[in-house]
Formats: sequence, C-alpha cells, structure tokens
Amino acid sequence: MLTVDYDLLDLRPGMRLLDLGCGEGRHAFEAYRRGASVLAVDWGRQEVATTAEWLGAIAAAGEAPAGASAGTARGDLRALPVPDASVDRVIASEVLEHIPDDRTALAEIARVLRPGGRVAISVPRYGPERICWALSDDYHANEGGHIRIYRGDQLWERLVGAGLQPTDTHHAHALHAPFWWLKCAVGVDRDTPAVRAYHRLLVWDLVRRPWLTRTAERLLDPVLGKSFVIYADKPAVRVDDAATEPAGDLARA
Repeated sequence: MLTVDYDLLDLRPGMRLLDLGCGEGRHAFEAYRRGASVLAVDWGRQEVATTAEWLGAIAAAGEAPAGASAGTARGDLRALPVPDASVDRVIASEVLEHIPDDRTALAEIARVLRPGGRVAISVPRYGPERICWALSDDYHANEGGHIRIYRGDQLWERLVGAGLQPTDTHHAHALHAPFWWLKCAVGVDRDTPAVRAYHRLLVWDLVRRPWLTRTAERLLDPVLGKSFVIYADKPAVRVDDAATEPAGDLARA
C-alpha cells in the first residue's frame, strides 16, 4: 500500500533514494523495482531486518532491474548516516509525527538532498487524526506513538524553514480513516467482528484493487484521506521564505 505518488516524486532509474522511517519497507520495495539505488533507514531493529529480508527476496526473484541496488541501515532521522548533498530523492512517510524534534529531522533531509533533489513527506491528516485522538488515548499516547497532529500549512512552513520549496500536495487512503475511527471507538486492541470484517475489506482491496473501491477512494481522498502528502524540492539557491506562502486551504489539510 503506497502513500507516495511516484510520478509526483519523479523517481527515475539510477537515482539514489532514502526511505526514512521505512517500517517494513513498502516504499523502498517500489523504488527498488523502479531501478533506484535505495537505502532504507529505520530506528527499529526488527523493521530494518524485515526490510532487508524482503529486499533480498526481490533481488532473488529478479524483480529489480539491472543497475538497481538496495540496502538498509539503522539510524536516527535527526542524524542521518549519509553525506551532504548525496541523494536525489527522499521519502519520509508517516514518521515525522513520531519525532519530538521534527525541525532537526527536516534540516537533515535538506542536508542530504542534492540541489534539485526532491522529498515526499506524508503525515496523518489533521481532521481524521483529530477524531482518532478524541476517540482514544491509546491510539496515540504510548511509547513511540504520535506526539503531534500537523496542519497542512504548518508542515509547508517547516519545509520552507528548512530551505525546501513545497510544490504539490494530495491526500491518500480515504478507506482507512473509518477503519481507524472504528478501532478507536471500540478499543484499539480489541478484535471485534466489525473490526475483523473491515480489515478483510481493506486486505481484499489491497490484493485485488477492484475498480469500485479504487474509484471510491479516489473520489473520497480529498474529503476523508487519512494521509496528507506534500512534495518539496531543494533549490540551487535558498528560497526567500516570503515568496513561498502556503495555499489558504492547507490549514484544513
């Protein structure tokens, strides 16, 4: 299940890509299959091990094109283990909301991107996330949980403050928002029949990708999309902050 639009990311074969907070590697896998040189980074040892195992399976199955490469590293997003201006693309999907010092993490992303490079960042969308927080403390108030809810304009301004120039935004995963509202309402650790039935629907949609649910999600994403995704470029010359004002409706994103 991809959150980032690879066409907007403009990922091309041979590019060097960092997948930050990679989790179990979903975005790294797609980038590898598209011919990139990928480094997947996460703080969790198990996440790094699982991603490495699956990247190896992709290579063994011949699913990555010639010239592509992939590796993993355990690392802190506030001190990335790569040199300045050394990568073409960065993905940071559903990770900034976990990091107390997110400004330092954004400064690190700007540091490692080459001039002309691009980053795609996704965070939980303000409205759906606010409902989850209101329904359940267990959803977010735990070790390693979500520590903030971003408004779209806040994230835009923090990217500008890091020296990056935001370009495009969109929303994703509308079908997932009601699922999490349901889990928060009944208890995030409770496996009720309704939760199981909705989860089966999401798995079926992920595997089969039928036109009905794909069309429904595309239509509902602007209203209910669980994730807010923003893309930004690193310019050759630092952008004047005053010249990059966020769109007015981003405060509600």
